Amino acid sequence: KGGVAYIMKTEHQLDLPRRLQIEFSAVVQRVTDSEGGEVSPAAMWDYFQDEYLPNPAAPWGRFALRTIAQESTVDGETNVRVVIADRGAEVEIAGVGNGPIAAFCDALSSYGVDVRVLDYHEHAMSSGGDAAAASYLECAVGGRVLWGVGIDPSIVTSSLKAVVSAVNRAERDGIETD
Repeated sequence: KGGVAYIMKTEHQLDLPRRLQIEFSAVVQRVTDSEGGEVSPAAMWDYFQDEYLPNPAAPWGRFALRTIAQESTVDGETNVRVVIADRGAEVEIAGVGNGPIAAFCDALSSYGVDVRVLDYHEHAMSSGGDAAAASYLECAVGGRVLWGVGIDPSIVTSSLKAVVSAVNRAERDGIETD
């Protein structure tokens, strides 16, 4: 039971924040309660992907991130223009904030999606110039608090993917996001 964080870190290079560890442990516990037995590291990765990381070949959820364009001023605002797929239809949205995540949340809000970031963690998954970044965002979506996860070579893209992950998880669980 205490091995979820250890396995995710040693086997998959994901250093999950404590509250995300607790949330994901409950996911794993539900599986072991219904299916019984131990969970292998490979199966744990499958459960994690199913819960937090939509596969581009078989995406789940209402939204998918397509493109991101941002413009920032030092010590000023950040503007983002994002193309998202909403149930397959591509839509361009724009927002302004004190950084790309806040600007993206503003853009989603203008599109009718209620999401606020409560906590944020990120890290490189390896060393070197080609390292991927993992972002973990605790979000309030439609009155529920849950985590989203994003992985991408770009820290900005991984962060926005994490917001999309949280919103999609809320939608999948039947929570109104607007």
